[in-house]
Amino acid sequence: MVEVSCVLCYDALDQKKGGGILADSNITKRALAASLKALMEDRPFSKISVGDICERCEMNRKSFYYHFRDKFDLVNWIYYTECIAAVRHREFESGWELFAQICAYFYENRRFYKKTLTIQGQNSFSEYLRELIVSIFAEELRGRFASEQETEFCVEFYADALLCAIKRWLLQKEPLPAQEFAALLRLCVLGALSKTGPDEENR
Repeated sequence: MVEVSCVLCYDALDQKKGGGILADSNITKRALAASLKALMEDRPFSKISVGDICERCEMNRKSFYYHFRDKFDLVNWIYYTECIAAVRHREFESGWELFAQICAYFYENRRFYKKTLTIQGQNSFSEYLRELIVSIFAEELRGRFASEQETEFCVEFYADALLCAIKRWLLQKEPLPAQEFAALLRLCVLGALSKTGPDEENR
């Protein structure tokens, strides 16, 4: 069984606040999130400032920076609350089952993530998603290789490959249904892993 225990930093931060403050905090965060989503309907993420987000929901910048480091952090929080928090208490038979659930979320919200996944740089959503993929597949690939070094290398390799595949998938005009996309990725990865025996290495 695989439990969703990776990249759950927001819970740790929120637990430091009291009950009433926590409720108010979530109201503020959701208002900022709704503001960002509305703004992204008609302009690129790179053209949206923290001031724009605050102005649309009638909040000041101090309130924004109390909850988030920057607008990238807000995007990561949206993903966390809408996807990861929704599945965190579930148990999955494998990392692939969890990954398929995440793909389904992206497919349903592809208009929003088409824009956020193209942003690069420190604190970007792409970096956040890559960390999550690494967490999932570090567990999934554990014990498949002779050494920790080999495992780490393969996890990093597949994390980069899967992130690129997700971006290309969502940026298509008519992306494959999520279940079909996740199944094809699984076929590619497991097909490659099944051939990593001594005979293959000596060819």
